[in-house]
Amino acid sequence: MPVITFSSPKGGAGKTTAATLLATELAERGAAIVVIDADPNKNVLDWASLPGKPASLSVVGDVGEESIVDAIETAAAKAAFVVVDLEGTASLMTSYAISMSDFVVIPMQGSQLDAKQAARQMKLIKAQERIVQREIPFAVLFTRSNPALQPKTQRHIEERFAEMGVPMLSSRLYDREAFRAIFSFGGSLSTLADKGVGNLAAAKANARDFAAEVVARLRGAAKKKEVA
Repeated sequence: MPVITFSSPKGGAGKTTAATLLATELAERGAAIVVIDADPNKNVLDWASLPGKPASLSVVGDVGEESIVDAIETAAAKAAFVVVDLEGTASLMTSYAISMSDFVVIPMQGSQLDAKQAARQMKLIKAQERIVQREIPFAVLFTRSNPALQPKTQRHIEERFAEMGVPMLSSRLYDREAFRAIFSFGGSLSTLADKGVGNLAAAKANARDFAAEVVARLRGAAKKKEVA
C-alpha cells in the first residue's frame, strides 16, 4: 500500500502537523492508516495517547535505523496508507524511508532558510532514485502560510521553484489554531467542535483539500508507473 513520507532536514517546518492531518483525514474516510513516528521527539506518539484518535489509525513509534525498513514493510502489508514522519536530520534512516516511499512531502515555510533546506532534501531524494533505480515522486508543501496575505519572500520562492520545475502542492497548510489544538486535546479536527477553537470550519476545509491533493498525486504517480 502507498507509503507517504514527510521529510525535511529543518526542524519546525511542519512535518508532524502535516503528517497527522493527512493521517486523520484519511482515517476518517474509513481507511486503515499506520503512522510511523520516526522523529525522536515522538510528537505523533504523544498525540495518539490522548483521547479521540480515529479507530482505524495506529501509530508505531519504536523504530530506528535498523528497524525502519521492517516497520514500513509490516505496515504496508496491513494498512491502506502508511504515513512516515521522519526526524529533522539527514541520516541513514531518512534515506531508507525515502527509498521505500511512493510519495515524499517536503514541508517548508516561506523563507529562504527553509528553501535552502528543502533543496537539500530534493538532492537526497534524487540520490535515492539513483540507488533504487526508480522515480520517487515528491512535492513541496508550504506550511504556516497566511490565508489572507502571501508574503513577497514566499512568492519569490514559489516563482523560483516554478522556474526550476520543482513540484509544489497547490494546497498550503495555513497557520490555524485548530492544527495546534489537536496536539493539546487529542483526536482530529472533527473532535474539536466543543473545544472553542476558532475558524474550525476553515481549518477542516484546508486539511480536506490538502489530503485530497496528496491522494490525487499518488494516483497520478501510480498511473504514470503503469504506463511506463
